[in-house]
Amino acid sequence: MTKGVYREGTWFAIPLRDGGFGVGVAARVSRRGGVLGYFFGPRRLTVPSLAEVEGLTSDQAILVELFGDLGLIQGRWPIIGRAPSWDRQRWPMPVFGRFEDLTGRAFRVEYDEDNLPAIVREVPASREEVERLPKDGVSGAGFLEKVLTKLLPSTY
Repeated sequence: MTKGVYREGTWFAIPLRDGGFGVGVAARVSRRGGVLGYFFGPRRLTVPSLAEVEGLTSDQAILVELFGDLGLIQGRWPIIGRAPSWDRQRWPMPVFGRFEDLTGRAFRVEYDEDNLPAIVREVPASREEVERLPKDGVSGAGFLEKVLTKLLPSTY
């Protein structure tokens, strides 16, 4: 699979480490390979159809994450399709939170939604606020598979 097979609005499946699949949508795509994804349960036994997932909404996501696209490029993450009615406004670029363990400082981090992973603004915040925000950073494909495996319990 080559770069360019996916774009903003593309739905894909993520194989879970102990069987089944999670689902994600590419809400923003960088030319450099960074992607903003919204991820959903429940765990599915097989890759769902586009009709099964295109009705999901951003507020139903169990995880919002910046991630590398290696799973998509290598074809390990099956492409489900792109919803013809994709509307980027319904999938906002969130503010992320970062906590520095060494200094104890916390920050709200805003990215340029048209130029990932460029940071537009980083401002101090309370630890409580940062804990409610999606975690700042870019996850690799394997790490994301592990996180989703933990978030989506096996029911079979």
